[in-house]
Amino acid sequence: MKVSYHGHSVVKIQTERKTILFDPFITGNALTDLHAEKEEADVIILTHGHGDHVGDTEAIAKRSDSLVIAPNELAVYLGWKGLNTHGMNIGGAYEFYFGKVKYTQAFHSSAVVTEDKQIIYMGMPTGVLLTVEGKTIYHAGDTALFSDMKLIGERHPIDLAFLPIGDNFTMGPEDAAEAAKLTGAKLVIPVHYNTFPSIRQNPQRFIDLLEDPSKGKIMEVGETIEL
Repeated sequence: MKVSYHGHSVVKIQTERKTILFDPFITGNALTDLHAEKEEADVIILTHGHGDHVGDTEAIAKRSDSLVIAPNELAVYLGWKGLNTHGMNIGGAYEFYFGKVKYTQAFHSSAVVTEDKQIIYMGMPTGVLLTVEGKTIYHAGDTALFSDMKLIGERHPIDLAFLPIGDNFTMGPEDAAEAAKLTGAKLVIPVHYNTFPSIRQNPQRFIDLLEDPSKGKIMEVGETIEL
């Protein structure tokens, strides 16, 4: 399969037959190379309800008739908007036609902030384990460091992990390096940095902090790797 990175926490996975998008924050994302009005996806997987992760889900899903997989409250909310959704919750797994999705905990928050200054709670924030074509990908979402990352990695050997390093709202480079150690992922890629002034980071610092820097990779926006 092909895995590509598109700025902030946007990840695209292209399997033999399907295109899967994680957290498609495109409009308003100055770092991305994608165009919301052109993007197509068979499946959209969301980690939580913040605008810089839900992003352009509604427009893409309506145009593509995407299946949107999300934490349950967020799935219900998007279902009210006419999207085809599948709600899940932390600890739960489901075998879809394209692969297996398991939601893990994440220590963060999750809400939609409306134009009239209302905050709508969207359930617990999450990370995601996606197992497809014999590989397991861990998208940690927005999270702080937590010790059960070790248990996640032991129970679900991880081929590729996307870990936030931006600090301020999530882990910073030091904690993310510890997260890489705990998960035991074969390859770790930093995400959620440099999109806004408050999350400016040098990703090379994260790589240098890893126990084995050869297990880390900085993906350029639009770059694709084979997994």
